[in-house]
Amino acid sequence: MLSGQPFVLQQDGAPAPTAITTQDWLEGKIPDFIRKEEGPPCSPDRNPIDYSLWSILENRACSVSHSTIKSLKSLYVANGENTPETVPAAVESFPTRLKAVISKKGGYIE
Repeated sequence: MLSGQPFVLQQDGAPAPTAITTQDWLEGKIPDFIRKEEGPPCSPDRNPIDYSLWSILENRACSVSHSTIKSLKSLYVANGENTPETVPAAVESFPTRLKAVISKKGGYIE
């Protein structure tokens, strides 16, 4: 709990959070902490941006031909407009996706 709210700390491959001293500290302070070597490497199934938000933007980008930078920039604006609907849905599906990854022993679920 952080300020009374549940949270998930997701590590990336940056050196600071994957250092042994940092991993040891997190393991002592965070309930249910999963060390970096215990999690699946580079799994898009564990990242809401990868499994949800990027695919929405990719579908938009590939649905029409873009011949100008202005056309591509319009995708950025359009993606921002959908954020209120898409982000909560991605976050709500996160626990279920993590359970599926665990059941696959870290393998891909899609």
